[in-house]
Amino acid sequence: MSSSRSNRVEVPEAKAAMDKFKTEVASELGVNLKEGYNGDLTSREAGSIGGEMVRRMVKNYEESIK
Repeated sequence: MSSSRSNRVEVPEAKAAMDKFKTEVASELGVNLKEGYNGDLTSREAGSIGGEMVRRMVKNYEESIK
């Protein structure tokens, strides 16, 4: 059975933009995100960052199809 990573970036050229987006969201939520490994984050902190990123991406998509 092969291991698959669900957090890969589908478009490699977008990695820098996604990292910047993640940092901006974390900052706005008051989560201290460091460069590199962030294994000291709680599940709640990590989830809040990912959840907010998804909410914003969905909102932007919905606005683009109006």
